[in-house]
Amino acid sequence: MTAETLPTNAKARRGPSTTPTALGLGEEPSKARHGDPAATHVRAQLDTQIRELLAREPGTRSGTDPEDLHQMRVTLRRMRSVLKMSGSLLGPAAEPVRAELGWFGQSLGEVRDYDVLIGHLRELVAEFEARDQSAARELVGKFVADRAAAKRRLTSALSSPRYATMLQSAAQLARRPEHEVSEESTIESSADLVAGLSKPFKKLSKAVLALPSDPPDDDIHALRIHGKRLRYAAELAQTAAKKKQAKQIRELIKATKDLQTVLGDHQDAVIAADRMRSVLDSLDGHTGFIAGRIAELELRKRTQARADWPMIWTRVDVAARTVTAI
Repeated sequence: MTAETLPTNAKARRGPSTTPTALGLGEEPSKARHGDPAATHVRAQLDTQIRELLAREPGTRSGTDPEDLHQMRVTLRRMRSVLKMSGSLLGPAAEPVRAELGWFGQSLGEVRDYDVLIGHLRELVAEFEARDQSAARELVGKFVADRAAAKRRLTSALSSPRYATMLQSAAQLARRPEHEVSEESTIESSADLVAGLSKPFKKLSKAVLALPSDPPDDDIHALRIHGKRLRYAAELAQTAAKKKQAKQIRELIKATKDLQTVLGDHQDAVIAADRMRSVLDSLDGHTGFIAGRIAELELRKRTQARADWPMIWTRVDVAARTVTAI
C-alpha cells in the first residue's frame, strides 16, 4: 500500500514528512556567536525552531500527547515573531513565509484552544457533586466532539502540499548564504538585536499606559500578545548579548513569562465563560445549570488575574529599562 492510499488514521501515525537534512539544513543545528552578524543569529534561531517543528509533528499527528501540539504551536509563534522583528535582515522572502506560518498556526490554535478548555473543564467538574457528574460529562462531551472535527482539519493541513512548501520556504530562510560568513558582512551586528528590544518594549508599555481603569478583555489580551513578542525578542537577543547583558536579559525573560502566565489565565477564563454562554441554548436544564456554575468560577478567575497582572508588569518594566537603558 502506498502512502497515497493509506487510510487517514494510518497517515496520522506516520512520522514527519521530511527531515532537517532533506530541507537542506545541516546534521546539527547551526550556531551563532557573539559578534556574528544579526542575520546569522536570526537564521540560527529559525534553524533550531524548524527542527523543533519536525520533532513535534508525529505527536501532533497522532494526538497521543497534547503537549506535542502545544509545543509545535509555541515554536510556530516564535518563528513568526522572529520574522516580524527581524525579517528585513533575511530579505523579501521573509514576509510570505511568515504569512504561511500564520495559516498553519490557525489550525494548530483551534485544536489547542479546545485542549485547554476540555482539560480545564474536566478538572473543574471533577470537584462537583456526584449528582451533577452525568450532566457535566454531557457538557464536556460537546466540546470533545468539536475538538475532533478541528483535529481532522489539522491533520489535513499537515498532510497538504502547502504545509510541505511552508517548511521548504522556512528552511531556505534558515540556510546561511556565503556572504554572511565573510569579513565584509558587517551591515548589522549582533548588538543590534539587544538594542532592538526597545521597540517591542515600547509597544507593550504604550499599550499598558493606554488602558482605561476597567479595560475590555480584548485590550488585556493584546497586552499578552505584546508581552510574548518582547519575550521572544529577548530570547533571540540573549544569544547575541555579552555576559552582563545576557544576565539582565534572563531577568526580562523570566518577568515576561510570568506576565504571559497571568494574562493567559485571564484569557482562558474569558474564553471558558464565553463558551458556556454560547452553548446554553442547546442544553437541558441540568446541563445548563452546570454551565452556569462553570461560568461563575471562570469570572472569579478573571477578576483575580486582573488584580495580579499590574504588579508583574512592574517587574517587566524595570527589567526592560535595565536592558535597554531607556
